[in-house]
Amino acid sequence: MLNSDRTELDLPPTHSESESAFSDCGGGRAGSAEDAGGVGLCAQSRVTEPGEAVKKDLQHLSREERRRRRRATAKYRTAHATRERIRVEAFNMAFAELRKLLPTLPPDKKLSKIEILRLAICYISYLNHVLDV
Repeated sequence: MLNSDRTELDLPPTHSESESAFSDCGGGRAGSAEDAGGVGLCAQSRVTEPGEAVKKDLQHLSREERRRRRRATAKYRTAHATRERIRVEAFNMAFAELRKLLPTLPPDKKLSKIEILRLAICYISYLNHVLDV
């Protein structure tokens, strides 16, 4: 997540910003002796991939800052939310399985997760006691 004290200058340029930076290169003056260096620079800039500008911009950042920026993307958040949903569903299924093994009165009584854990501890202790006698 990005900090609230961050400015727009800290963020990497978007594709449209990088295009606008080179939009005035060779604008109608291509071919003149003065522009030869500038046109070559613009042509070279257009050949590079759009992601390279962002990569170069991110190289000066610390490893932690690069990780924060990557995690701030919509694609990452969506993937993380999906993984978290799967994890929580597996967690809840494990509690349901454990709940089925525990004796309660009435048998269909709804128990919280902490109650299920405490009851499981007591039941295991009881079963150990029964085996020892």
